[in-house]
Amino acid sequence: MSALPKIEQQFKEFRHDPHRILGLQPLDERNKIIRLFRPGAAKVYLEVFGNIVEAKKVEEGIFEYIVPSHTTHLDYQVYHQSGLLAYDPYAFLPTFGEIDAYLFNKGVHYQLYEALGARIVVHQGVAGTKFAVWAPSAEEVALVGDFNFWDGRVNPMRSMGASGVWELFVPGLQEGEKYKFEVRAKNGKLRLKNDPFAFMQEVRPKTASIIFDTHRYQWADEAWMKARERHKDASAPMNIYEVHLGSWKRKDGHFLNYREIAHELAAYCKEMGFTHIELMPVAEHPLDESWGYQVTGFFAVTSRYGTPTDFQYFVDYMHSQGIGVFVDWVPAHFPTDDHSLSQFDGTSLFEHADPRKGYHPHWYTAIFNYGRFEVVNFLIASALFWLKEMHIDGLRVDAVASMLYLDYGRKEGEWIPNIYGGRENLEAIEFLKHLNSVVHERHPGVQIIAEESTAFTGITHPLQWGGLGFDMKWNMGWMNDTLRYFHKDPLFRHYHHNELTFGLIYAFSEKFALVLSHDEVVHGKGSLITKMPGDDWQKFANVRLLHSYMICQPGKKLLFMGGEIGQWNEWNCKNELHWYLLQYDRHRALQHCIKELNHFYKTHSALWEHDFDGRGFEWIDFFDRKNSVLSYLRKGNGVYLACVHNFLPTYYSEYIVSLPNVKSVKEVFNTDREEYGGSGKINSQVSIVQGEGGRPRGFSIQLAPLATMIFEVEFVI
Repeated sequence: MSALPKIEQQFKEFRHDPHRILGLQPLDERNKIIRLFRPGAAKVYLEVFGNIVEAKKVEEGIFEYIVPSHTTHLDYQVYHQSGLLAYDPYAFLPTFGEIDAYLFNKGVHYQLYEALGARIVVHQGVAGTKFAVWAPSAEEVALVGDFNFWDGRVNPMRSMGASGVWELFVPGLQEGEKYKFEVRAKNGKLRLKNDPFAFMQEVRPKTASIIFDTHRYQWADEAWMKARERHKDASAPMNIYEVHLGSWKRKDGHFLNYREIAHELAAYCKEMGFTHIELMPVAEHPLDESWGYQVTGFFAVTSRYGTPTDFQYFVDYMHSQGIGVFVDWVPAHFPTDDHSLSQFDGTSLFEHADPRKGYHPHWYTAIFNYGRFEVVNFLIASALFWLKEMHIDGLRVDAVASMLYLDYGRKEGEWIPNIYGGRENLEAIEFLKHLNSVVHERHPGVQIIAEESTAFTGITHPLQWGGLGFDMKWNMGWMNDTLRYFHKDPLFRHYHHNELTFGLIYAFSEKFALVLSHDEVVHGKGSLITKMPGDDWQKFANVRLLHSYMICQPGKKLLFMGGEIGQWNEWNCKNELHWYLLQYDRHRALQHCIKELNHFYKTHSALWEHDFDGRGFEWIDFFDRKNSVLSYLRKGNGVYLACVHNFLPTYYSEYIVSLPNVKSVKEVFNTDREEYGGSGKINSQVSIVQGEGGRPRGFSIQLAPLATMIFEVEFVI
C-alpha cells in the first residue's frame, strides 16, 4: 500500500506541484511506481513495455502500478476515457525554464508568446502541447478542456515558483482542441479563464481558447519585407484606407472570410489608388459593437472571419498586390469580462487595483498596470507577435492620450498624481518608449502610429531627443477643425477662415497623418456627406473638396471606408457598406473623383516628398477670408504644384492667384470636372498676369465653385 496521504489531503499539500506525487515516481532501489489520478474511474489500464496491464486502485481516484527502476516516461502509456492511449503528462520535465522566468520577471522576454500559452511542441521526444500561464497569486491552476471533460481535478498544473507561472505538458494534444484554465483564488473562488496568450479563440458567445500552430504558414512575401525595411525612411506616398472587415462587404448577409476579403479588398485598393489598409482591431473581442476595441485575445486573430492561417494568407496576398497592412492595436485598456484578463488570479494582476488608476470611467474597462514588468512584457510581446508572426507593416496604437494622463476622463479627486505631483502617467510613458525602442530594433521596417488627441510634446520625436519614438501621429486637431469648418454654411465660412489656417502653425511639429476616420461617422455625428451644408449638388461638391483638400495638405492620409462613395447613413458595424449607391450617377462620379485623385497623389511627389518638414509647403495666400479661398505651393523633386481651394459655391471667371516670377501654369487636376459631378469650370488655358516692369505677378484662373484646382507651375529662373 502506498504511503500517499488521503485524497482529501493530497492536493491540499501538493497542489502547487502535482508532479511530486503523480506520474513516474521512485519507490525503492529496484522499482518505480506509476501513480495516476482518475476521479470517478472504477478501473484504469496502462500499456507498459507493450503489455496491457491494470493499475491498482489504492483509494478513490488514485491508481498505482509498480514498474522496474529503468522505466522512463517513454515506456508506458495510459488509456484515457476515450479509449485512446497517451503518454502520462506527469512524467515529463517542466517546459518553462529558468531563463524564461528570469526574462519574464524582468519584463524583457520579447518572444514571451513562445513560452506562455498553448504551444505545439515535441518535448522529451514526444509530440504534444505545452501549457503555461501566469497566475502568481492563485492557490491552484488546472487545465480543462474537451479532452478531460472540463474536469479541473484531472489535469492540475505545476507552479514554477517565484515566476508566478504554472505549466503542464500534455502529450498527444494537437491543433483544434478547446481549453481554458481553471484558476482557484486564495479565497477559494474558482474562475474559468481563457488563455491570455492563445492564438485562437471560439466565436462569441463562446469563449474557450483553441490550440493553434501559427508557424506552419509558408510566407511568400520575402521581397516585400526586405523592401519595406529599405524604404522605411524614404519619402513615399501613403494613402490609407481604414476598414472594418465585418462590414466592408458581406455575402448574403454573412461575413466574408479572410481569404475572400483579401482578393476583393486588394483589387479594390489597387483600383482606387490606396497604398495601405488599416484594419480596425482584428484581435479577438466578444462584443461586435465594441468594433474590436475591447480586446480579450491580444495574441488571437478573431475567428469571425477564419483561422490565424487564413489571416496570414490575407496579409501575404495584400503584400503580393503591393498593399501594406496596418492594424489597430489596443494597449490602453481591456474589458472586465470574467472569462478574460480581469482579476485573472483572484487579484488585480494585469490591472491596477485602485480604480483611480485601474478603471476607465469613459469605457467601463480596466487599465493595464504599466508599472508591472510582466504586464509591460505581455503588451510588448503582443505587438511583436503581430509584427513577426502576422507580418503586419505597422500598428496604430489606440487611445494613447488616455495612457499619457492620469486624470484622463476624471474629475478632481478621482485620480492619483504621479510621484512629482503631476498628471502625467510616468509608467505608461516609459512603456511606450520601451515599446517603440524594441519594435524599431527588431522590425526596423514597420510604422508605429499614435492616436493621440492632445498637445503632448514629442510623440514622434526620437527617443534620444526625449520623445516617445512613434513614427507618426494622427492629426486629430486638423480633423476636428476641418470638419467643423465644412459643417458651416458657406455664407458664414469667412468668419471661420482661421480653422483652416491654424493647423499649418504646428503642421511640422510632429510627423502627422491627416485622417477622416471611423470616429467621425458614428454616434450621431453623421456621415461625411450629411455633415455638408446645401443641396445635394453642394454636398457632393463639398465632399470632393474635403478629400482633395486633405490630399493636398502636408501629412500622410487616411480615409474610412464609405467616405469615397458618399454613403448617407452613419456607419453600422452590423451591415455592409451601401454599395448599391453606386447605381446612382452622383455616387459613382464621387467614387471616380476619389479614385483619380488618389492616383494623382501617388504619381506627384510634390504632394508627399516633404510631408514632415516645411520644405514641401509654402503659402501663396492664406488671407483671402472674403472669398474663403486658400492657395499654397507643394514642392518636391524640382516640381511645384499650386493648390487652390474655393470653399464657397461661388464662381469667378477671373480670379488672380498672386505668385511672382511664374513662367508657365498648367491645370493638372480639378474636382469640378463634369465627370466627377461638378459644373465643368476647368482651366484648359491659364493666363500669366504681368505686373510692374513686365514681371509676372501671378496667374488668372476660372475659380470653380466648392472645388480644388491643382496647377503645375514653372518659375522664371
